[in-house]
Amino acid sequence: MPIQVTRLSDPAVRDFVSAVNAHDRDAFQAVLAPDATMSDDGSDRDVADWTDREIFSSHGHMDIDKETAGGRTLLVSYRNDTWGEMRTRWNFEVENGKITRFETGQA
Repeated sequence: MPIQVTRLSDPAVRDFVSAVNAHDRDAFQAVLAPDATMSDDGSDRDVADWTDREIFSSHGHMDIDKETAGGRTLLVSYRNDTWGEMRTRWNFEVENGKITRFETGQA
């Protein structure tokens, strides 16, 4: 049974997941540090391009299966219109309440 987003331990990660699931670009941008970076399957990607393609224009959605590392590592059933559903791992680095880096990849 998925973990409710409101029960995620880290407030920045909780806001990130909430923004993804609500398809709220403004809320998503608000939780990222201005110079945030990310990687997908070990390759660094452009945050704006990747999130537009993999989250917002393809209706991405995260169902949280497990959290570890104080809520900064998530095991997720992720789905979007492009790839369907897949099991993914998400790791977050947070400073001063903002996500400075996130890494995702197949789990």
